[in-house]
Amino acid sequence: MARIKVKLGENEIEVDSRDFYVDNHTLGEIIDNISNHLPENQAKIVYETESTPKPSETEQVAQYGLDYLDNAEANEPEFDEPISITSNEIKSKLRILETSRFFDSPRTVTETVQQLREYGWSASPLDVSTALAKMASNKEIMKNSYQNRTRYFNEEALVAN
Repeated sequence: MARIKVKLGENEIEVDSRDFYVDNHTLGEIIDNISNHLPENQAKIVYETESTPKPSETEQVAQYGLDYLDNAEANEPEFDEPISITSNEIKSKLRILETSRFFDSPRTVTETVQQLREYGWSASPLDVSTALAKMASNKEIMKNSYQNRTRYFNEEALVAN
């Protein structure tokens, strides 16, 4: 999985590539397609023109890949070791999973730890379990037991099921 984050002025677009492959040859095309989906009268990618001939965008992307873009971040957890996160950071990472609709269906602690790892973060199952239990006790997330396994989910998932 790769994550592409493009920042255009105050606007920021992030694309998660779970269903498609991104490499240095397709990166420019993906960024152009993303910029075409910005609403009218919003920031656009502007290419400055100079009197000296510059390589085309396709040539730059092919030659330099992500180095050619300002503020480009490459995150490919399947190729990198996950970053170990502390117990204090887990709740904010769980919020990221929540906003990406991960908890729309009931999830176990093991599934949650695996999903965090897919995002490039490593956390102990005990710390994740503790954070989820605290969130459930504060009614930030729902919890139920099924076949002696505790599962955590959003309130909307309860309504949908």
